[in-house]
Amino acid sequence: MSELINRDHRIFLANGVVGVAAAQLGASSLALANPAEAKLPLKQIDAGLLNVGYAEAGPADGRAVVLLHGWPYDIHSFVDVVPLLASAGYRVITPYLRGYGTTRFLSGETFRNGQQSAVALDTIALMDALQIRTAIVAGFDWGARTANIVAALWPQRCKGLVSVSGYLVGNPAAGKVPLPPAAELQWWYQFYLATERGRAGYEKYRHDFAKLIWAIASPKWDFTDATFDRTAASFDNPDHVSIVVHNYRWRLGLAEGESKYDDLEKQLAKGPAITVPSITLEGDANGAPHPDASSYARKFSGKYAHRVISGGVGHNLPQEAPRAFAEAVVEVDRY
Repeated sequence: MSELINRDHRIFLANGVVGVAAAQLGASSLALANPAEAKLPLKQIDAGLLNVGYAEAGPADGRAVVLLHGWPYDIHSFVDVVPLLASAGYRVITPYLRGYGTTRFLSGETFRNGQQSAVALDTIALMDALQIRTAIVAGFDWGARTANIVAALWPQRCKGLVSVSGYLVGNPAAGKVPLPPAAELQWWYQFYLATERGRAGYEKYRHDFAKLIWAIASPKWDFTDATFDRTAASFDNPDHVSIVVHNYRWRLGLAEGESKYDDLEKQLAKGPAITVPSITLEGDANGAPHPDASSYARKFSGKYAHRVISGGVGHNLPQEAPRAFAEAVVEVDRY
């Protein structure tokens, strides 16, 4: 896909900063004969509560970048981002979140918890297991929220942040406040999953459910069945439904989290500022619920820029506009 970029981004290119990044990435442009069949080779490692499935690419001594996917997506959202960054000299780590792909809980007794702080701690545990002291953390959807939390609570571990749709740190108390009807309609799946009928429906129809979400969230993305099926295989994880359902019920205050995360959640409920260098991205055709950029700009107190990626780019921005996403990672590294 050829990505168009907004006026502010063109100005930045003219100033030469992203121009350098684009030159680096241009030499490593990935040409795939059949992109829908491209796979990221996997490794496994014990990290915290999990045995994590992850892809790794690039030089072992390169600056680390951790790429975090969302729901209902998986590591293949970054299938074209990874080789761009690896060829530019980065060590790129792309893990399956808990409940996806080959990531498994080490104990059958562990509560299948989808709350935000637990998922963020998975990232810190993975970095520890891989002996990564600091990394650029980048993601979208659940992955953007997780990246936000890592940057906010553990800034010493975060060299920079790239976040699609900006500041997404949640607060269950705020989640109990009703929204205008049009806004509530966008969250239909959250309310569906709050019911036992919804849990059973997601269990039975999870692939069809996810495909519908893809179509709604990225209305101008003409993805193929093969592209979707490659990702949908990751939803066959035995913990997937439990993690997804708990995540959305916890957000609405309908399910309890774990007390061991209470202190972290209290910090997050205050909406902590993000001090590390940050770039937020938004697709011009994002059909998923997302905040307006003006509502969260003040949350970034360090060096910060916002980019709107145009050309019909939807919610799954890394997969729909991989070069723009990779450029943002290189750009934030130069801050």
